[in-house]
Order: sequence, then C-alpha cells, then structure tokens
Amino acid sequence: MRFISIFKHEPSNRPPTEAEMQSMGRLVEEGMKAGWLLATEGVNFGSKGLRLHKARGAGVTVTDGPFAEAKEVLGGYALIKAGSRQEVIELTRGFLDAVGQGTCELYELYEMPAQ
Repeated sequence: MRFISIFKHEPSNRPPTEAEMQSMGRLVEEGMKAGWLLATEGVNFGSKGLRLHKARGAGVTVTDGPFAEAKEVLGGYALIKAGSRQEVIELTRGFLDAVGQGTCELYELYEMPAQ
C-alpha cells in the first residue's frame, strides 16, 4: 500500500531552524534507508503560492498568495509505503514527533490492478 501524507501547519514567516532541519534530515534518511519513505519535499511559505480555480463553463482564474482565509499552510508532502493503515499511522506519528506540531492528512494512492 502506498499513501500520500499532506502536512499542514500554522502560517509562519520563518524558515525551519537548524535543529528542526537536523531532526527532519535524520527522519528522512532513516525512512529512505528502511524503504518506507519513497519521496518527500517541503513547500515554500504560503505567500509564494498560487490558487487556480475553474467553474463549470467559465475560464480559469489565478490568485496569488498569501491567502488571507488560510489558518493552515501546506508544509510538505511524503509518499509512504506501508503494509497497513496502522503502520502508516505509526510512521506518521513519528514524523509529527519530529516536526513538533501540525496536521497530516493521509490518502491511500490508487494502484492499478495487475492484468
């Protein structure tokens, strides 16, 4: 089973501290070596974001960030390989312990059936 974890946190106007980067670096290295972490990236601050929207029958509108109504910003994502929902929950708990605070939304990725 593969999952995508979407990490959200409160808006911040500062980059990660050296200690936070070291903690995350250790977790990423361990996860990659163990094979459960397939890919991960952080996301720049919400002020650098874009939002595209298309209503039925209308054109696409583009809005530059920051988005005033945002109480949380996207902090990053991870692609995780796990044998069960419980395993991905435990792996994600370890991530949240490393970052200190925030929210992860987990979604199982669709796998095409073997033909």
